Amino acid sequence: MSRAIKHLIIGGIIIMSINVPTAVTANENDLKLDIVNPKNLYDPSPNGYSTAVIVPRQGRLAYISGQGGQDSMGALSPDFAVQVKQAYANLRTALDALGARPHQVAKLTVFVVDHDMSKLEVLTSNVKDMFGEALPAQTLIPVPKLAIDSMLFEVEAVVVLD
Repeated sequence: MSRAIKHLIIGGIIIMSINVPTAVTANENDLKLDIVNPKNLYDPSPNGYSTAVIVPRQGRLAYISGQGGQDSMGALSPDFAVQVKQAYANLRTALDALGARPHQVAKLTVFVVDHDMSKLEVLTSNVKDMFGEALPAQTLIPVPKLAIDSMLFEVEAVVVLD
């Protein structure tokens, strides 16, 4: 075996041993998200989000890709409200696949095609229906277009796993 290969093998063993995680036992309270809405800032909770969310030190993060309003067959309704409702149902399915619940979502980013104020009621209603009082931090980004021409809404999430 060449000297270079021996060095690669030894280096790989060292790197692998450095990255071995130690066992940590955490209870549910250790993994709870802390929601922060400072009193000297506008209260965003009536609009369906929180100013900030603190992720616990022991939390593992999962990133859920943008979920659009397609049904299980890939069809998109032309109606904005229907797409938003379906997108949140799709997000819930993705959370279920991770073994996570809505209260574990720390951050949402939503993309709205041709956003205007009339769409806020639909967005707020769906967020409150899914998250209740545990409102994640959230950013809304108005966009001219999404990946599919008839797509009007997309939501992505950062989730803290147990």
